[in-house]
Amino acid sequence: MSARRVLAGSVAALLLPASLLLNAQAGSASDSAAPAASTSVTKKAGQKISLEVLPQIVQQGRGAASANSAKAAVTATIKPVKVGRPVVLEQLNGSSWKKVAKATQDKAGRAQFAALVSKGGLPLTYRVTAAKFKGLASFTSASADTAKWLTPTFSDEFSGSTLSPMWGMRGQDYEPTSKRKCSKGDPKAVKVGGGALRLSVIKDKAHTGKCMAVSRKAKKKISYRLNGHVGTQDMFDFKYGVAAARIKMQKMQGQHASFWMQPVGENQPGSDGHEIDIIEYFGDKHPQGGLTSFIHWYKGQRLIKTGSWIKNSTSFLKDKRDGWSKNYHVFSVQWTPNVIIFRIDGKETWRTSARVSKAQQYLILSLLASDYEALELPDKKLPQHMYVDWVRVWETPAS
Repeated sequence: MSARRVLAGSVAALLLPASLLLNAQAGSASDSAAPAASTSVTKKAGQKISLEVLPQIVQQGRGAASANSAKAAVTATIKPVKVGRPVVLEQLNGSSWKKVAKATQDKAGRAQFAALVSKGGLPLTYRVTAAKFKGLASFTSASADTAKWLTPTFSDEFSGSTLSPMWGMRGQDYEPTSKRKCSKGDPKAVKVGGGALRLSVIKDKAHTGKCMAVSRKAKKKISYRLNGHVGTQDMFDFKYGVAAARIKMQKMQGQHASFWMQPVGENQPGSDGHEIDIIEYFGDKHPQGGLTSFIHWYKGQRLIKTGSWIKNSTSFLKDKRDGWSKNYHVFSVQWTPNVIIFRIDGKETWRTSARVSKAQQYLILSLLASDYEALELPDKKLPQHMYVDWVRVWETPAS
């Protein structure tokens, strides 16, 4: 079901916090030529600039913060690629353009910026100018604006002390077939406070005895464990758009934090939908950097996993003092009928057009201790926590 039907028609809608918003129409800013869109493409004299404005998916920081204070992501992809070429972001101010940020072109041809999404409640219009550089003339793009992203379809900032009824508990049974015979979801591992959702892995004090956890290399008896595992199944789902969550990860290996989506009707043979793992994190000292993004889909009866570890993941950190378990970062996915693009604080990590879900998807947040990894974490190191500051979805339904 769509967010609009849920929020407008369900009994649960009457109980929602103010942070859960309805979609609304927004006005559009324009320059002197014509109204802008969220994307533009400009070609001239052998040069090309593709400009894209995305919603508020940039917000690195140590503490909880308002989702409204996050920055929009603006990306200019410029051809030919000239690494180090200076690029200036300009904002329309009345009838003139004001310089608001600088960047340089990277080896992928991109110049990336964080910018305001609105001023006085109105959208903002941007363009970029690539400087004269190594035989190339200065080149200015057409404009693109933020009107498309002013109001999210779904927004939860986890205010108060209870979880919104838009979220339900998941996986509340020990499930050997899901590789979690030693752990299960439980409300005891879920807490809301201080403007954030805390999902934990804790000991199951109600379960006596030990569980034999098995990995490829070892097996070990550990305490049964409870996981923080929540989702919006039957309450909110959508098809196409941008989904984002601001998350501070757990420190240690032995469990993985996840922000992911499942299709309505679940991921199964013959389904038009796929499991989309927007981000997973396996701990600060993981030898491959700890971060992954995957798509799980069926080829006949066989489940296929497409994706990988995020290479050079530290390049997405702000500086050497930053870290996935030290600070919050915004992890997002942009999902269209033709492509799925994964980003961290607005910077692209991976894209694929090979397996694009065509089904309604719902949101899931979890900190799961699967059997193959749980034995890496001694009982004495429990509890472990991940924190979610906010979750938002901006729908862009295909016409």
